Amino acid sequence: MAERDEDQLEDLSLLGNQATSYSFDYDPTVLETFENNHPQRDYFVKFNCPEFTTLCPKTGQPDFATLYISYIPDINMVESKSLKLYLFSFRNHGGFHEDSVNMIMNDLIDLMDPRYIEIWGKFTPRGGISIDPFCNYGKPGTKFEQMAEHRMINHDLYPEHVDNR
Repeated sequence: MAERDEDQLEDLSLLGNQATSYSFDYDPTVLETFENNHPQRDYFVKFNCPEFTTLCPKTGQPDFATLYISYIPDINMVESKSLKLYLFSFRNHGGFHEDSVNMIMNDLIDLMDPRYIEIWGKFTPRGGISIDPFCNYGKPGTKFEQMAEHRMINHDLYPEHVDNR
């Protein structure tokens, strides 16, 4: 088992790399995966990303958000440093909140082919309005497809109390 883990680590080019370069333009090619050591079990992996930024495509002003990325892996999992660099690559990307969140989800589905994934972007207000796009996906033909439908229908059943975000 340890030998297999070492082989997986050799495939990761960003983890532990002190000469990491940061892309300021949208770049999904930076994403890397490693093999799920527990594919027989359903479990969630959740990333809380409180420093996500992208640019308004009309004004060029920065938009700030906390992204919550939760997924149930199948065979592959996203490596966290590559995810950080990927999210950083949105800093100069001009995209509406809804589009950016869906792009991220599409890229992660293409990368990992997870059983289930959901992304919730909680953007800080601009002009007195905050926008919180939510998207999800369940692998077609599985219980996760039904789970995605259920979570979408019930997603904001108990909305948070927003006082100063």
